[in-house]
Amino acid sequence: MELRETDFGVTLGVHVKVRAGRTQVLGVKADALSVALAAAPVDGAANDALREALADYFDIAKSQVRIVSGDKHRHKVVALGGLSADRVRARIAAASAR
Repeated sequence: MELRETDFGVTLGVHVKVRAGRTQVLGVKADALSVALAAAPVDGAANDALREALADYFDIAKSQVRIVSGDKHRHKVVALGGLSADRVRARIAAASAR
C-alpha cells in the first residue's frame, strides 16, 4: 500500500464498501485500505462514517481525517493528520496480526 507523507500527515488510498452489515476496517486489499461502512452514500453520511471509522482505527480526532479526492466514489484518497507513514504501517500490521 502506498503511503505519502505530507505537511499535514499521511495520505493513503481507501476502498469503501457502503451499506455493509457493520462499520469496520477490513485491512489492506488491492493496494488500498478496505473499509466497510454501514452508512448509505446519501447526503455525505458514508463519508462522515468513513472519517469516524478511520479516526477510531488510527486513534486520532475525526477532524484529522480529510478526504482528499474521491468524495463521491468508492476509491478515495484520505489524509490522516499528525501521523507518520511508519505509525500507519505499524497500526495496520498490528491489526492484521490479530
